Amino acid sequence: MPAPADRIDALRALIRHHEERYYVLDDPEISDAEYDALVGQLRDLESAHPDLVTPDSPTQRVSGRPAEGFATAEHLRPMLSLDNAYSDEDLVAFDERVRKGLGGEDAVAYVAELKIDGLSIAVTYEDGVFVRGVTRGDGVVGEDVSLNVRTIQAIPLRLKQAPSGRLEVRGEIYLPRPAFERLNEEREADGEPLFANPRNAAAGTLRNLDPALVARRGLRAFFYHAVRPEDAAGDDGLPATQAALMHALGTWGLPVEKHWRRCEGIDAVKAFCASWADTRQSLPFDTDGIVIKVDRRDERERLGFTSKFPRWATAYKFPAQQATTRLLRIDVQVGRTGAVTPLAVLEPVLLAGSTIQYATLHNEEEIRRKDIRPGDEVLLEKGGDVIPKIVKPIVSRRQAGLPPFEMPTRCPVCASALERPEDEVVWRCPNPSCPARLRRSLEHFAGRRAMNIDGLGEALVDKLVSLELVRDFADLYHLTVEGLAELKFEAQPRRKSGEGDEPTPPARTLTPRRFGEKSATTLVAQIDNSRRNDLWRLIFGLGIRHVGERGAQALASAFGTMTALAGASEAQLQAVPDIGPVVAASVRRFFDAPETARLLARLEAAGLNMGAPVADGQGPGPLEGRTIVLTGGLAALTRDEATERLTALGAKVAGSVSKKTSLVIAGEDAGSKLAKARDLGVPIGDEATLLRLLADPATWPPA
Repeated sequence: MPAPADRIDALRALIRHHEERYYVLDDPEISDAEYDALVGQLRDLESAHPDLVTPDSPTQRVSGRPAEGFATAEHLRPMLSLDNAYSDEDLVAFDERVRKGLGGEDAVAYVAELKIDGLSIAVTYEDGVFVRGVTRGDGVVGEDVSLNVRTIQAIPLRLKQAPSGRLEVRGEIYLPRPAFERLNEEREADGEPLFANPRNAAAGTLRNLDPALVARRGLRAFFYHAVRPEDAAGDDGLPATQAALMHALGTWGLPVEKHWRRCEGIDAVKAFCASWADTRQSLPFDTDGIVIKVDRRDERERLGFTSKFPRWATAYKFPAQQATTRLLRIDVQVGRTGAVTPLAVLEPVLLAGSTIQYATLHNEEEIRRKDIRPGDEVLLEKGGDVIPKIVKPIVSRRQAGLPPFEMPTRCPVCASALERPEDEVVWRCPNPSCPARLRRSLEHFAGRRAMNIDGLGEALVDKLVSLELVRDFADLYHLTVEGLAELKFEAQPRRKSGEGDEPTPPARTLTPRRFGEKSATTLVAQIDNSRRNDLWRLIFGLGIRHVGERGAQALASAFGTMTALAGASEAQLQAVPDIGPVVAASVRRFFDAPETARLLARLEAAGLNMGAPVADGQGPGPLEGRTIVLTGGLAALTRDEATERLTALGAKVAGSVSKKTSLVIAGEDAGSKLAKARDLGVPIGDEATLLRLLADPATWPPA
């Protein structure tokens, strides 16, 4: 058998290969589960051999330790802004300045790249190993966000075939549109302010002080520039053209946006810009223009810089995606948590290739701040070129006496009095039996990320709820093929806040159709399969406010069964990693509700997997009765992994130190918990102690 060091090296090389296939080449060779299994093998080996852990190991991406704040760092060379061009005439003027600066009439070769609408980043490598990541800042000094950048799997911790010495690569960190939409859905359900666009979400995420949260949000990156220190002869060893550099960046293992093009002359640049005017909407990320750069570096040096911009580059900005239309009325929608969201109903208008009829208005305070009134003519924009939003009312065209919008005081569906907690901006329907809440809750429960019941779509949910065939999640498990097959319904699209569908023409008659035996058989089989889902999927599917996928997984791992979770106190809940006081209070409120107990009893009677004791069938674990507190950052494994493995051995992992604490594991930058342990005389160990304990629990008590 190969030596541990050789096995670890081989695993790291294999994992880096698959990271490149997924994040750089967009051509994965293995499934996510297979990738996770490889990382798990590496973590196990490194846990058994902590002396072999290196900073560039794929296991070292995520730290569970929140940063105290961001230090600043200076860029190797200033990161300058770009001058803008807004038309073909501006591009021609730019080309004329370039050719005049070069003293010739010949066509200049340019490289045109999509301008990613994200957050600029400079990542430094030493001999190919990740050292730090720094935001653009003022162009000279930026924020050191290295801990957060390490969590972004698209950014390699070790380069391939990279130049020796120091290398600073520059690019954009961005949030893909699907991840942005999912993030805003979660924030809306939790009553939190929505991010206006993916760029704001990316910037807010990267500057978050909790690297574990950053890791969960799915940031990605593209790179397009590099700088190095020059030698005595003034040579930095980088390629002589931008086109060659783009190829080199990919060769080093860095993600490069693949649609860039080398253009001979400004006419080719104009054609490239025109080709993306509309097709950019099909991309999975936001782009707000095209960056045009002189290809040859020697020509760039001759052109030089102004005080603000390089003379050899410009940014062509796409025309604004805006239109004006009439706001007919403001309706309100009810979400699964009871959040009541205003919805703008507009006179249909063509915008960026699609007909827009609806736009989300977020909340009452947003409407009041912008002074938007039903009947106004409004300026409409596709936020991030995708999501319709009202920029502002055109007050100069407002009819005299047009009244302001007033938020309804009762739910538009069940007529319950709406409530708004003092610390929130969102009004909520408190009625858990509200049909609108039930519809959205069922869609969430059946979703791919929850119970994964394929075929339970919006139209069918509407029919099941309207006929009162389903009044809670448990009713799903009593549906029959015979009953479903005879259902008749019209699958009309529900109004959405996204790109609006044109209203159904009055002359068109939709003939009711049967759901059918084949579809019913498939759906019943899907529902039956969901009985065997892991406990965390059921916890997430229940729609407990503030509990996302990761929180559901943490709760399932910590308590093992639904019964144990339902009986946990707030203090016990807060002791679980990723579960803070707000989430703990929300979980406790959910299980304290009388209707929750009835629902869980019905789900259990329907045969759903309600979990198993954490140490089920294993007898007392070797660390049974021990209470361990983790504090500070760990290098060889994440806080979640350490907690999971300690819990599997029977230990209780607590969030605070007391006289009953058996051991405190103090990692890097341990704080007040370490000080309290010393004051109380609680035994203290380091990460090496933890790894020895995990490898051989018989070593207790730790030395």
